[in-house]
Amino acid sequence: MIRTKRNNKEKSHRGIYILPNIFTSLNLFFGFYAVIASINGKFIAAAVAIIIGVLFDIMDGKIARATNTTSKFGLEYDSLADLISFGLAPGLMIYLWSLRPLGRIGWLAAFLFMACGALRLARFNSQVDVVSSDHFVGLPIPAGAGMAATAVLFCHKFGIEGKINPILILVMLYILSFLMVSTIKYNSFKKPELFKKMNFNVLVAIILILIFIAAQPSVALFLLALTYVVSGPLNSIKHHKKASQTLSET
Repeated sequence: MIRTKRNNKEKSHRGIYILPNIFTSLNLFFGFYAVIASINGKFIAAAVAIIIGVLFDIMDGKIARATNTTSKFGLEYDSLADLISFGLAPGLMIYLWSLRPLGRIGWLAAFLFMACGALRLARFNSQVDVVSSDHFVGLPIPAGAGMAATAVLFCHKFGIEGKINPILILVMLYILSFLMVSTIKYNSFKKPELFKKMNFNVLVAIILILIFIAAQPSVALFLLALTYVVSGPLNSIKHHKKASQTLSET
């Protein structure tokens, strides 16, 4: 009887771990679909698939922490899925969408984006028990992929996808690549206080943002991604100025 209860407990425990990994698998599926869509010239579908992958990537982490089912296997599987969905898929999409006329320089920039994403994931895994979860060290690879995907949607929205200079997109990829492997800190939004201490004005602002996303998804998502990307360097400059002022006062 005791052995039966123990076996049932072990089975349910193993079953719980399936849940976050299902969301990771969905992330991987949409990343792979983005690759196929890019090869077929369906860049809008590829960009949307990458964004959906970002949502599933956020959800698998939240679910794993909420159900206390985080594991070494889940961490490694998530990183492998992220490399496909947010490294290979956006790099290939951006190259075929805009950088192909640049030839070798174009595909090398796409490769650099993927390589820096891989380095970012490896560093994150090696520091997961060392660095505080309150912030990310370097731009998270889903944010870099989201910036690339929303840029495609933004350009399509205003009909400038065939007119924009490929050099601008090249520069964007180089900047995103640098930010991913940098030591610039980005907010992880994992602090419980962010949700416990939410006041009425913040709630209204969130509702307005959601309405903006529903009304103009391409523009809203692009602006949100851009805001997050530049928030890291701006906060670093702000903290550096405060530190300089403190030293000068002492």
